[in-house]
Amino acid sequence: MGTVFVDITLTNACDASTQAKGLLKEQDVHTATVRAIVDTGALSLVIDEKTRQKLDLNIQGEKSARLANGQRVSCKVTEPVEVHWKDRQTACQAVVIPGAETILLGAIPLEGMDLMVNPVTRELVGIHGDEVEFMIL
Repeated sequence: MGTVFVDITLTNACDASTQAKGLLKEQDVHTATVRAIVDTGALSLVIDEKTRQKLDLNIQGEKSARLANGQRVSCKVTEPVEVHWKDRQTACQAVVIPGAETILLGAIPLEGMDLMVNPVTRELVGIHGDEVEFMIL
């Protein structure tokens, strides 16, 4: 299908919550706009250490992960990150892969924003069109 890149904005969700309560100034909320590869084979949001530091994300634990090449690595798991793309937003933990060179937008944040990759146009599109729609069962 080819590689799909998107620009997303990442925000420290704890900062955003604190700011919404009036306890933190908007300019003090840690945020970054980054270029990410849309990777439907990745489970979560994958970031590098530099991005984690820029967002001032705390580490909540460590997990073992298997990379696309089959290699197992120990990686850090962060506190929640808000992921923004166009008019859509979701929150999830990020996985910090040692030596990561790219940011990956995986299945969990894609599902959270009701998004998929159109295989013909190789673009990110809404699963249910341009309107954000959530299925409640």
